[in-house]
Amino acid sequence: MSVVAMLFFIVVLLFALLAAAALLTWVERRLLAWWQDRYGPNRAGPFGILQAFADVIKILLKEDWIPPLADKPVFVIAPAIVAVTMLLGFAIVPLAPGLVIADLNVALLFFFAMTGLSVYSVTFAGWASNNNYSLLGSLRTAAQMISYEVFMLLSLVGVVILAGSFRLTDIVDAQRGMWFFVPQFVGLVVFFLAAIAETHRLPFDLPEAEHELVAGYHTEYSGMKFGLFFLGEYLGMMLSSAMIVTLFFGGWLGPPFLPPIVWFLLKTAFFVCLYLLLRAALPRPRYDQLMGYAWKFLLPVALLNIVVTGAIVVATRSPAEVGS
Repeated sequence: MSVVAMLFFIVVLLFALLAAAALLTWVERRLLAWWQDRYGPNRAGPFGILQAFADVIKILLKEDWIPPLADKPVFVIAPAIVAVTMLLGFAIVPLAPGLVIADLNVALLFFFAMTGLSVYSVTFAGWASNNNYSLLGSLRTAAQMISYEVFMLLSLVGVVILAGSFRLTDIVDAQRGMWFFVPQFVGLVVFFLAAIAETHRLPFDLPEAEHELVAGYHTEYSGMKFGLFFLGEYLGMMLSSAMIVTLFFGGWLGPPFLPPIVWFLLKTAFFVCLYLLLRAALPRPRYDQLMGYAWKFLLPVALLNIVVTGAIVVATRSPAEVGS
């Protein structure tokens, strides 16, 4: 891909992601309304489709207020960190054969680096707000995201063992015979649960628990800064769904009657919708239950999955492969 074509692809992908994140606010409301047998958005445009644009306009026009006692430079930069890191995470996601911004041989490590850096966004936001509720929310978020990131990483060790590579295109190619959700079903479940906690979506949205912490780490935010947090959240959902598709469901692979990129987008859309429907289906646990579930259940399950996968791979290798 030439430099001009690559720049064009980056610009198109950037605008597509921003538009999709805005549209997801409408999709979420429509899905939740359907799930709960109510109307949902139905006034602004056909089927309420213009509600997403109304939300964007409202966020842009709201007063952008900074608390007088806040640490202003940190307060301002915090919302941008999560949006930028999530956008950078899409750089290593292969949408179709040859359609990837950076086909790195350490793509998985880059993905975890970006998700790890996003923790700084909520931590800085809570600390810089000079608000006790915001600080407690940011501390909860940091503990939750760092804890579940451990199990997210461990859940993918089995995938790396089977594919023999950290490059996402190699992982997709390794699934031509069988998608990895079959041999790595346990890893898929652990990764999905950890991804929900990483994006702190319901039912794992304890850092933003309104009944306890007002709005958590973004209590003092308004206007576009508040919008950047939600942009990062929706981008995180799309990135996690794209990674689930790439790592466990064959990425762009599918029957030839549809283009590869269409298969990738359809699979990703399915998991994004699953993300959204969980909000209406599951109750929110207590914070101690959330953290206990991580360390007492997900950790041993993830480690057991690694041991079993490694044992099966070693047992099924030929003597020549073992010697090499």
